Amino acid sequence: MNIKLWPGNPYPLGASWDGKGTNFAIFSENATGVDLCLFDNQGKETSIPLTEVSNFIWHGYIPGITPGQHYGFRVYGPFNPLEGDRFNPAKLLIDPYAKAITADVEHGEAIFGYPWDSEDKDLTASEIDDAPWVPKAVVVDESFDWEGDQLLQHPWHETIIYEVHVKGFTKQHPKIPENLRGTYAGLAHPTAIAHLKSLGITAVELLPVHHFFVQQGHLIDKGLSNYWGYDSLGYFAPHSSYSASGTQGQQVTEFKNMVKTLHQAGIEVILDVVYNHTGEGNQLGPTLFLRGIDNQAYYRLDEENPRYYVDFTGCGNSLNVSHPQVLKLMMDSLRYWVLEMHVDGFRFDLAAALARELYEVGTLATFFDIIHQDPVLSDVKLIAEPWDLGEGGYQVGQFPLLWSEWNGQYRDEMRNFWRGLDSNLSAFAYRFTGSSDLYEIAGKRPHASINFITAHDGFTLADLVSYNEKHNEANGEDNNDGETYNHSWNCGEEGETDDSEILALREQQKRNFLTTLMLSQGVPMMLGGDEMGRTQQGNNNGYCQDNEISWFDWNLTQVDQDFWGFTQQLIQFRHQHPVLRRRKWFQGQALHGSDATDIAWFNPDGEEMTEEQWEEGTVRAIAIFLNGEGIESPDIHGDRFIDDSFLLLFNGEEDTMDFTVSSKFEHSSWKVVIDTTKTHWIEQGQLYGGNQLVITVEGRSLMVLQSV
Repeated sequence: MNIKLWPGNPYPLGASWDGKGTNFAIFSENATGVDLCLFDNQGKETSIPLTEVSNFIWHGYIPGITPGQHYGFRVYGPFNPLEGDRFNPAKLLIDPYAKAITADVEHGEAIFGYPWDSEDKDLTASEIDDAPWVPKAVVVDESFDWEGDQLLQHPWHETIIYEVHVKGFTKQHPKIPENLRGTYAGLAHPTAIAHLKSLGITAVELLPVHHFFVQQGHLIDKGLSNYWGYDSLGYFAPHSSYSASGTQGQQVTEFKNMVKTLHQAGIEVILDVVYNHTGEGNQLGPTLFLRGIDNQAYYRLDEENPRYYVDFTGCGNSLNVSHPQVLKLMMDSLRYWVLEMHVDGFRFDLAAALARELYEVGTLATFFDIIHQDPVLSDVKLIAEPWDLGEGGYQVGQFPLLWSEWNGQYRDEMRNFWRGLDSNLSAFAYRFTGSSDLYEIAGKRPHASINFITAHDGFTLADLVSYNEKHNEANGEDNNDGETYNHSWNCGEEGETDDSEILALREQQKRNFLTTLMLSQGVPMMLGGDEMGRTQQGNNNGYCQDNEISWFDWNLTQVDQDFWGFTQQLIQFRHQHPVLRRRKWFQGQALHGSDATDIAWFNPDGEEMTEEQWEEGTVRAIAIFLNGEGIESPDIHGDRFIDDSFLLLFNGEEDTMDFTVSSKFEHSSWKVVIDTTKTHWIEQGQLYGGNQLVITVEGRSLMVLQSV
């Protein structure tokens, strides 16, 4: 290969093709040398030392290098783990700014920076050249015809999120061509789009699509692999195995086509991103990119013994978010996905770890300040998983303005109510109305609360009502992995059953959960597949199950189809009624000179809740009045919203209960529009009014009455 190296430029980082050649740039503060390694179609390597260094950025420009070129880096420097340095030029390293990566890492001794048979393990440098086992970065042509596509920017209060795995969603779909199943193109297929449109969701939240480490050693030994993808190896590259069109850079175009197609259907794309740790693990993990590029700069090391990593994530390492270059990497990555890939927002895995500049979690950490000031990122949807595994890491309600949060308290409160536990009245009320106790004092709106009953991490909805205990034996860890406290109830028998009464109760409980979710203030998020009874057979930690346990089963029973139809109409109902998705908090005060309030709470006997009940009371049955004339925030044209009013009757008791309509509404008439004892949506339910002021609600069910 005839190579002529020009000095090039330190920015932008990564590989940048300009139509005539390609500029390469990589940051390493502590390296003594960097080789750019180019690979031809037969895998033959040509190494070129980068001699230009500007502000710790090693760079060079090579004329004639075009899209499709495979490359990597070898970085020189001291191998002294006791001092925190792990440079090893025998290891080919992935460009942290690579826009495309060819394949997965092939697991084996070669990818580790130390020999497996060394006496002190990681303290001795390996001399094995791992280039044949490590994927290559790819120079890409970033041009793409977006046809005028822009971010959709659906208002938060109108958003309904559908959390889904790119591969699992379509891997077994019989109406999608086999070569497209499990890919970005599969998700963009008209059949997949039709399903999402029919549900009425407004955003998909994709489990990690950054290129990640799949074939990890501890899983390979068990015949398993990393399915969820929470072990990133590239923060700019779409995961290559989700591409149907190829891995030589085509995955970038395929991803863009997927986003454009979803946008055309009115569906936003939110990415689950993992900037808190990487797939390189702890000191015994492989050397694949950041560890070999500059271990001290990129990772949080133990100050007293820098051989070891600070681990707030439970995954072996934590990124050093106090280092300016690490912050730059994260910010450059985020902006790239918005500006170049057109994604609409991000959900940050273990986001509390990003606030740890020193040790304590700080809500005004530099990372959040930078995002707040960034003209691009401050205008997209930002969602935090507001906890990590470190001390003080549970930070629900503590994230800054602009951020919404996965509300774990909502999940637990609603699960406990419907499994029959005594719920604290005020806690139930706060969760149902958007958790103002967590968010209002910070100046936030109800959309700060991302409400969910189920998510990828835990039971599916079908399993939540079918299992008291986790059943993770298939994960090969003797059922010791996964959350033990699931707040679940099997309705009388563990797992599969032929008991028709138990099966009917399970379906009713599913309707209870999903109806409660769609009636609550805040932003509802549902787990993909819950709408059609997806089960993982009681496995609540399917991170390693890239198989039928996790994939959607599209062979639906009549029961599954009925629940799917119920879900569709329930979501449509939420869209139709602004009183269910207010932009501002309830005030609970008299409105327009009358004694009516925007919301009111009643006991089953029709009497309003007392102050004593609010402070100390528990609840298993409650009536809630939502005033359709009490929506203070105007519509987009500045006009006042007027909606129907509703009575919501929650009966968490096992037995049937009579609810008396409050005398405040004795001159009103009501019709039943939702009854969760029914398998089908009620088009025109029973009318109540006049002398008919007592409504019978079956045990463990929810009834919604609409004013007429």
